[in-house]
Amino acid sequence: MTAVGQVTLANWQDPPFNRWAFQHVRELIPSARIARGTRRVRPLPRDEHQLEGIAFSYQGEELTVGELLERSFTDGFCVLHRGRLVAERYFNGMAPDTPHLLMSVSKSMTAALAGILAGRGALDVGAAVGRVVPELAATSFAGATVQDLLDMRAGTRFSEDYADPGADVRSYERVYLWRPSASGEVPGDATAYFATLRNDGPHGGPFRYRSILTDVLAWVIERAAGERLGELIARELWQPMGAEFDAEITVDARGNPMADGGVSATLRDVARFGYLYACRGRAGRRQVVPGWWIDDTVRGAGDGPAAFAAGDNPPGFPAGSHYRNCWWVRDPAAPFYHASGINGQHVFVHAPSRTVVAKLSTWPTALNTELLGQTAAAALAIAAALSGS
Repeated sequence: MTAVGQVTLANWQDPPFNRWAFQHVRELIPSARIARGTRRVRPLPRDEHQLEGIAFSYQGEELTVGELLERSFTDGFCVLHRGRLVAERYFNGMAPDTPHLLMSVSKSMTAALAGILAGRGALDVGAAVGRVVPELAATSFAGATVQDLLDMRAGTRFSEDYADPGADVRSYERVYLWRPSASGEVPGDATAYFATLRNDGPHGGPFRYRSILTDVLAWVIERAAGERLGELIARELWQPMGAEFDAEITVDARGNPMADGGVSATLRDVARFGYLYACRGRAGRRQVVPGWWIDDTVRGAGDGPAAFAAGDNPPGFPAGSHYRNCWWVRDPAAPFYHASGINGQHVFVHAPSRTVVAKLSTWPTALNTELLGQTAAAALAIAAALSGS
């Protein structure tokens, strides 16, 4: 067990310190509350199944779900099937009321909020970002659309090489107070940092994964709605979907939210978010996210698969996969898709069986193609077992 006193702002994302830090982010970084309010909690009736023995294969290796949980630095594992809680396991000191850092699952929540605003006409995703936020009109984002941000298809130059201490991703972490920074080393807040970015490709071009685009999206959302992102998520998403606990999001020195990876939430509430998508945006009788937005996410752009294949395409994705509205769509026909973040944060949605597999982890590395592939294969095997196929 890592001694708490050994965890610092300089090492909290690294092993073994992340094993503690991902469950205590608000003790390290300024965070804003995402309130669950006083609305009724969406019930999750228990129907426990023994899922650990379910077998699956990945690249010729035979595994069980239980073996995957043991080998993949799991902190929390939860499965919903047709609204029932069929599995819930905690490891590494995590408990049902513990908020866990979601990393880039935060992007999918931010995109859901964009869909909610689009559904009521408050945000046009086809609009130029400079029209919504005039401060961006004279920056490298001139000519980019809101949809370009949602699909990671803006032309922004941004290195997200987590192994490179000089990469852009490390600079922006200092802007967002995720790493210590010397005075004057980086701009004082996120909006000033956005103006320093340049392009190395056309807007609307190939898919290239750049987290900073979701933070620009958050500014667009805040300007369109006239409120802070955390407050919007609370009122428009967290409370209507029936969240059980407050969530939180990290903020910079001026309160700008780190929308691309700064949300922490409890395991069951993460699963509730995934189930909202499995139900085409509905929570009980309430339409929270427009059904057409879910359909658009699954269907993707007409050239989405080609843009995905031509760009920053991670290994292991099947032909025809695409990225839309901050979700990774592995099988549009099923559909089967997921929200994912570095170090092993995942929410898999298998729509035909209405199965959601949520897994929160603290991998020792940011990216691991093998563990991601194994988790996807396990999610499909779980869905098949629960649907009796």
